[in-house]
Amino acid sequence: MAETEHAIVLCYDISRAATRRRVAAFLEDRLVRVQQSVFEGRMTPTAARTLFAATVTRLDPGDGLRLYVLDRDGLSKSLAHGGAPLPEESSFYLF
Repeated sequence: MAETEHAIVLCYDISRAATRRRVAAFLEDRLVRVQQSVFEGRMTPTAARTLFAATVTRLDPGDGLRLYVLDRDGLSKSLAHGGAPLPEESSFYLF
């Protein structure tokens, strides 16, 4: 059985500018940047765990990374103003 895609939010707190640029470039190829250090997209749990682990390898000691998963109920209760829309099933494609 195929895994279901969920909306995810990935955000970071990175001290060094060079590391921030490297991580941002890595994530911009995979997710939609909605704020300086916040990215959204849709993916399966396996893909999300893989992306999280790959991102961790690009961090410096002391940097922070968080991944939040929004199921259908959580997404329906979410709000957004300005910027990119929330990652609806029909509007996001992971290449």
